[in-house]
Amino acid sequence: MIITIASREVRSLFLSPLAWSILAVVQFIMGYLFLGQLDLFLQIQSQLLAMNEAPGITEIVVTPIFANAAMILLLVIPLITMRLISEEKRTQTLTLLLSAPVSITEIVLGKFIGIMIFILIILLLMALMPLSLLAGGTLDYGMAASSFLALLLLLASFASAGLFMSTITNQPTIAAISTFGLLLLLWIVDWSADFTEAGSVISYLSLLNHYRPLLEGIFKSSDIIYYLLFITTFLTLSIRRLNADRLQH
Repeated sequence: MIITIASREVRSLFLSPLAWSILAVVQFIMGYLFLGQLDLFLQIQSQLLAMNEAPGITEIVVTPIFANAAMILLLVIPLITMRLISEEKRTQTLTLLLSAPVSITEIVLGKFIGIMIFILIILLLMALMPLSLLAGGTLDYGMAASSFLALLLLLASFASAGLFMSTITNQPTIAAISTFGLLLLLWIVDWSADFTEAGSVISYLSLLNHYRPLLEGIFKSSDIIYYLLFITTFLTLSIRRLNADRLQH
């Protein structure tokens, strides 16, 4: 049943112009940024050859691309997730879904997996850009893989938060704005960490603090655990919220 709900979600996404527009715009912007970073690398290549431990093309081109992608998709993911549950509430089809012989957990996981399939398509298209560099050079595969994993976990976290926000309102626009506000807060929350007594706790909550090390190829289990806990927490909150809605009906 989870797979059925996920496939239904993917089909509904690609039947709307929003998904195609997002794919086109994101790839256009990322392509522009990729060519810009590549041009920068070509300009300083002669200087890099004179350095003993010069950064490679992965550090100069690939890593910044994934760093920029995080900020761009911070704006995009709320637009994708805003209709997951709120649209069902608005059109009153959620009542039919809740009355079907399917558990709330299956509904939430199906919706989440459907969105993650779409996000994975975005990431795979994006990954073709750095992979094209293999035609004329080599990559640091470890750092490139770490950057891809970091972005995948980050976007999964964005999607889980967006799914939860979609469960608490029947207005997709409000869900999108709320999701963006929450994610932006968690992105910049450590800016005030140095000025509070609970600075270490605030820093731990920051999405950016766990994203940056993975992006640089520093693989720490604590960062992976953070994202897994983040995703699990918001999926659990979504399940509890829909359970409350089912009891009301």
